[in-house]
Amino acid sequence: MPVDLQDTLVVGITSSALFDMTEADTIYRTDGLAAYTDYQLKNAEVPLKPGTGFALVKALLRLNETKDRKIVAPRRAEVVVASKNSPATCERLYNSIKHYGLHDIQRSFLTGGRPIAPYLHAFSVDLFLSRSIEDVEAALISDIPAAVVYTAPQNVTDDISEIRIAFDGDAVLFSDESEVVFQKHGLDRFVKNEKNKVNIPLPQGPFFKLLKMLSLLQSNEEGISKPPVRIALITARSMPTHERVIRTLKQWNVRVDEAFFMGGVPKTDVLRTFRPHIFFDDQEAHCDRAADVVATARVPARKSQKSNRRAKNE
Repeated sequence: MPVDLQDTLVVGITSSALFDMTEADTIYRTDGLAAYTDYQLKNAEVPLKPGTGFALVKALLRLNETKDRKIVAPRRAEVVVASKNSPATCERLYNSIKHYGLHDIQRSFLTGGRPIAPYLHAFSVDLFLSRSIEDVEAALISDIPAAVVYTAPQNVTDDISEIRIAFDGDAVLFSDESEVVFQKHGLDRFVKNEKNKVNIPLPQGPFFKLLKMLSLLQSNEEGISKPPVRIALITARSMPTHERVIRTLKQWNVRVDEAFFMGGVPKTDVLRTFRPHIFFDDQEAHCDRAADVVATARVPARKSQKSNRRAKNE
């Protein structure tokens, strides 16, 4: 009988986002495929170090744990590991998954150097994390929430039992419609626009579907031994532009546990306190600073958005 993943959070993550493959990647780029293959085979029994998405994956897999092992509860989360490795060079990856006790990972695929994004829909992926901007952009074009992960500080969330996820607002949870107004006309026009449209929900952004899925997990905690998910919105918006955001979330019927309207103040201190397993933002400057304190992933503008933005500015 086919597995139904409709009510399950499915996270697709590349091997280089799950583990630190910097050394192997350097060998591939400098010495070529043959040297890379030889290196991976010789180090097949050497576990890879945890990467940016490692703590998030561990936390997600805990969602499937039950208080009573005799009870078979519905699986709340699935992790799919994707790699451009070939079957001939994958042994180290799978040994590393086993080494760290990630036994609950049930699905993976290897593309042998081909693009990963075309296969994500086959696994019903709700979120895709990668270090390749090309694969992330391709996933976004196909309407899958996706982000490019940055190198992260180690062990910042190891002692946190609940899943913590932080989002920027515009161009992440919401579309970039209001951000375009700000970029083209400045702050005063942006504030006026948000006041005029305060009763009009913001258009859905690339991570709307993920937020809805996380809200579904929040609303169904039965059989889960750990607190499920805590969500924070951390946006550069200030008052009074917060009101449209609050009304939009209410209209969407989603739950956000904490909200920070920073008004231009750097987000790093809030992130350091909230300690998310991952923070999503669309601005490179914000991500560069955030990556110093928490696991961070950037949501690049979809190519269609870039084209629309360019047309509006011309």
